Amino acid sequence: MISKILVATDGSETAKKSIGYAADLAKQTGSKIIFLSVIDKTFFVSKSIPAAATPIHLIEPIEDYLRQAAEGHLEEAEKLCKKKGVQSSMVIRTGHPVEEIIKEAEKSKVDLIVIGSHGRSALKAAVLGSVTFGVINKDIKFPVLVVRK
Repeated sequence: MISKILVATDGSETAKKSIGYAADLAKQTGSKIIFLSVIDKTFFVSKSIPAAATPIHLIEPIEDYLRQAAEGHLEEAEKLCKKKGVQSSMVIRTGHPVEEIIKEAEKSKVDLIVIGSHGRSALKAAVLGSVTFGVINKDIKFPVLVVRK
């Protein structure tokens, strides 16, 4: 039986699609959803975003900027769940996405991980995104539902 679903999301179109699948599944099974967004700092060279690149033309620490973006798309996901009558919560972590997804799944004792096939990865030609590939190829005890683009 499925009672807890972990949905790993990065705000991409595929992630949004996976949120919809998870919300529908949770409604059918009476499950709770945990939305997880991971801030991956390994790809950043500098510690701030140039002023011209920010919408309000301020220099912000990059982690704060990414945290705000993550909060925004997680709040959208929670609104969808509320609309469908599904209980949900959100978690934002900093670290390596594959490792953080697995840690949260273990910590929360989920019954299913839902993840999009592609995210905001630079590997656009890959069949699966690098994070999705990493999660499904780890030796984990959780079933993984991969939502295609």
